[in-house]
Amino acid sequence: MLKPAFQKDDSLLADIEAARGEPDMLHIWWLGQSGFLVQCQGKQLLFDPYLSDSLSCKYAGTDKPHVRLSERVIDSARLANIDVVTSSHNHTDHLDAETLLPLLATNPDIDFVIPEANRAFVADRLRASPIWPGLEWPGADWPIGLTNGMSVLVDGWLIHGVPAAHNELEVDELGQNKFMGFVVEIASGDNESYKIYHSGDTLWYDGIVDILRPFDIDVALLPINGNKPERRVAGNLNPDEAARLGRDIGAKLTIPHHYDLFEFNTADPADFARACEAYGTSYHIMQLGERVSIRR
Repeated sequence: MLKPAFQKDDSLLADIEAARGEPDMLHIWWLGQSGFLVQCQGKQLLFDPYLSDSLSCKYAGTDKPHVRLSERVIDSARLANIDVVTSSHNHTDHLDAETLLPLLATNPDIDFVIPEANRAFVADRLRASPIWPGLEWPGADWPIGLTNGMSVLVDGWLIHGVPAAHNELEVDELGQNKFMGFVVEIASGDNESYKIYHSGDTLWYDGIVDILRPFDIDVALLPINGNKPERRVAGNLNPDEAARLGRDIGAKLTIPHHYDLFEFNTADPADFARACEAYGTSYHIMQLGERVSIRR
């Protein structure tokens, strides 16, 4: 039996709409794996959504089956009024045509932020999908590409590109990062802003704390599934490292992700909770479809 969502489908959509009554608060929903919906001041941003079964279908019958552990919380086609969506790198659970194309059909004016190094790959993946016919490519400047040190203001969201190591700090021939995290700022309505760090997929690397600490992060969204070569996939922070990183960058709240989706590549969030207690890291373990709301 799949792990049930805290709320999904109609109840999730109702909660998203209800949150609009508190526009000065920062609202965050976990959509599973590394996907989060963020809302503030009536604006909505999606981090790295994976809302299909494309990987389970792709690897069915292989020696690396992607057996699903948890329910899907929503069909991406039902997510309306989304201003921005991100893809931190090219792995399918962060760049899924079966998620992104229905989302684009519902939100034809959506902005899409990616690592600039991945532009050609992103275009090929989306255009090659059988879902693509009938959709028009939004334009020559779509998606919006970033690399380390670059920032862009998109629909009220100020998005900063930071490096990610998955497993290496890999760059293209122009020195542009192929794996990235994003620090996103959104005004809170009182001349201040909320700052959210979405790590993408990353290991700890030299300099990561020095890069992130000056942002004064309110919420850090960090992976906890670890780095185990026997899985034959690139790795991430483990629960202890994620708890320590949240503390070291001064995040006011640290939320784990990248677990409870696939049987072969997960972690126990209780280990993260124990590490946070040991390090004094402020944390919250979200349930699928749950909302966390923060007032500055």
